[in-house]
Amino acid sequence: MKTTSTRLPVWGSSLALTLFATAMPLAAQSPAAPTDEVESSLHPWVVPAPRAAETYFTNLKDGGTYESPFVARFGLSMRGLVPAGETAGRAGHHHLLVNQDLPLDFERPLPFTDQYIHFGKGQMEMVVDLPPGKYKFRLLLADQGHIPYFVYSKPLNVTISKQNKDVTPASVQGPARVELLSPADRETVKGPFRVQFHASGYNVSHVSPKMADTGHFRLTMERAGRRPEVIDFTAGQTETWLNPPAGDYSLRLEMISNTDAGKVLSATRTSTVSVAAR
Repeated sequence: MKTTSTRLPVWGSSLALTLFATAMPLAAQSPAAPTDEVESSLHPWVVPAPRAAETYFTNLKDGGTYESPFVARFGLSMRGLVPAGETAGRAGHHHLLVNQDLPLDFERPLPFTDQYIHFGKGQMEMVVDLPPGKYKFRLLLADQGHIPYFVYSKPLNVTISKQNKDVTPASVQGPARVELLSPADRETVKGPFRVQFHASGYNVSHVSPKMADTGHFRLTMERAGRRPEVIDFTAGQTETWLNPPAGDYSLRLEMISNTDAGKVLSATRTSTVSVAAR
């Protein structure tokens, strides 16, 4: 899938974010009131998350120091993704707030400025290409009309120590792929445990809008002597909580096309996890 790079200034030409994002237009009509959460009955092993809905950064730390350009990755609990302009339950799309507090009015659409970066295609990451300085980042989920949900991250304060102008954003982002962020390969866990997905260069969406150039995650878990357990995250989820029986499992994550009859767009190598008895 071809990715478009757009350079946007922040507060003027001295600051810039290199984005792999194109904001979608505002919805033409008022959004319907959301009525449901992410499906929790996908599979007997899927259990409710022991936390509130929130967005977060999966690879950045508060107080961290980085050299730009670098990739900022987005996580989402208890909700799914869907492109702007589309509605699917309480799914939404990410926004990055740069040196901005949360809006005072959660009933008004987020503005289209360089300090409110919209990821209206269902993206899970961006390439940050800022000059040295201190910055505050915050993620905020919003609906099809860019009206924010009460689903957001804690403020993340980072220091950019150096801007490497000879490094291209494309080389930092790498090829399009999916990754299983957790659990780590060969890790031993106790249920319930969180499984985190990530997509680089792919747009994630609830399947119901059947949007072109989008996909959803599928997780396959296998153990010796048993049939494979296949879980399709059709509501655009980017993480899940699982509580399987104790044992040794192999895991494989795939990105499945939402429009091309189950076509596999990308897949991880098989990893292993041991689930200890509770």
